[in-house]
Amino acid sequence: MQRVRMSLSYFGQYGWEAEVVTVDERYADMVQDDLLLQSIPEGIKIHTVKALSKKWTTKFALGSIALRSLWYYRKKVNALVKAEKYDLIYFSTTQFPVCILGAYWKKKFNIPYVIDMQDPWHSDYYREKPKEQQPSKYWFSYHLNKYLEPIAIKSCDGLVAVSKNYIDDLKERYPSIKNIPAAVITFGAFEADFTIAANNEEAFRPLLSPGFTNVVYIGRGGADMHKALVPFFEVLRAGLDTNPGLFNKLKIYFIGTSYAATGKGLHTILPLAKQFGVEGNVVEITDRISFYHTLITLKQADALLVPGSDDPNYTASKLYPYLLTGKPLLTIFNSKSEAIDVLSEFGVINNYTYDTTVDLHDKINSFLTGVIKGELKLPDYKKTAEEKYSAKNMTRLQCDLFGRALKLMGETE
Repeated sequence: MQRVRMSLSYFGQYGWEAEVVTVDERYADMVQDDLLLQSIPEGIKIHTVKALSKKWTTKFALGSIALRSLWYYRKKVNALVKAEKYDLIYFSTTQFPVCILGAYWKKKFNIPYVIDMQDPWHSDYYREKPKEQQPSKYWFSYHLNKYLEPIAIKSCDGLVAVSKNYIDDLKERYPSIKNIPAAVITFGAFEADFTIAANNEEAFRPLLSPGFTNVVYIGRGGADMHKALVPFFEVLRAGLDTNPGLFNKLKIYFIGTSYAATGKGLHTILPLAKQFGVEGNVVEITDRISFYHTLITLKQADALLVPGSDDPNYTASKLYPYLLTGKPLLTIFNSKSEAIDVLSEFGVINNYTYDTTVDLHDKINSFLTGVIKGELKLPDYKKTAEEKYSAKNMTRLQCDLFGRALKLMGETE
């Protein structure tokens, strides 16, 4: 949703008139943020669809909004396409089961479609992991994804992805799409969001602790982030032992770490903090918060932390809000993650890898000490990177791929 939302302001500049089909918010079991509508340009047509009630579908393990809304999407888009001419259908969502409708609409109406891979769809990453590290209902989702992914991917006319690895894996898995247009396009930096957030700051409850130096991460958690966090917690433990007067000023926040319903998320970061005896300085809030509450909280922090996954395909594609805050930023990734190169392009100073960085503990200690003492310089990111990764330029790249997808389909008809 966020990619399309940020792109709607620019599609017209590149020759595309966009209409949106989305689930009516009354049927979506997720954090609501009405302020998001302020970023939508006037005149954009937004069509909404219903979804089956989760009250009934969960009895059959079908709580997913994608599965609950699938039939309604089919009905709505069928009606739209019969009434108007559309050149392309663009799926930009992590609710991937909806994408199987692309193959249906292509066959029925001869409309090409492009899929945006913001995350892996079918993946073996968790298959050999202990059950406690697997996502909820993993067995069901794994087999469902294994069945649905080829239906959608084999017939698609273009791929957008936040990681080159996603594209490479799909083209290797499905030789029929080897020659379709594909592009690595990260999420863009959309400065208008910070204006909206600043104008509505009083509407959101502060989450951070006054009187402390607050270091904040907002995003999903998981055991796959432990390798990045182990050296961080080791440094925090050593600091509390050798200089408690200084390091006890720190509060480290991990917010929105679970995809579970409000109040039902399991801690995945706090147990690791307890292993190092630093839980008194670590706060994990599993409940998700709204988008603009996220931006406001990042701005209220003294410094920001982004731990990466041990999965080399993980890119943390939503890095740009962290960068746009202008706050000191510490990032710790797998050395094979593409995020390392993006952060380097911006000129992020404290951008490290947990598996290759020399003297990592010293570097983390220096960062935390500098944050507590207020001695770190505010970042001054490179203008060329800001322009390259802006939402406007990311939209231009999407539109370029749309054009190539149309051209290829015309050549193969």
